[in-house]
Amino acid sequence: MIKRIVKLTFKLENVDTFKEIFRESRYKIVQSKGCHSVELLQATKQPHIFFTYSIWDSEEDLNAYRHSILFQETWTKTKVLFSDKPQAWSVNSLERVMG
Repeated sequence: MIKRIVKLTFKLENVDTFKEIFRESRYKIVQSKGCHSVELLQATKQPHIFFTYSIWDSEEDLNAYRHSILFQETWTKTKVLFSDKPQAWSVNSLERVMG
């Protein structure tokens, strides 16, 4: 299982537009093969910075989604809203401690 973290920085005036795009696509994304969850996070002191956090069965499933029509349509709407280049990381969980 892998976790995908993507940092997205928007022009402040595009924040609400991005939130709406995410709301429209979130359930479709999580229905993609191998996707367990997708979460949208917003920076507390920089409201124009977001992170998506998703959990996938494998890199292959993530890549299949990234090459899907759903991703292409969503990305086309989203990328015009950026104020900075997005950054992405695929990571493995090594340890998790819960209290």
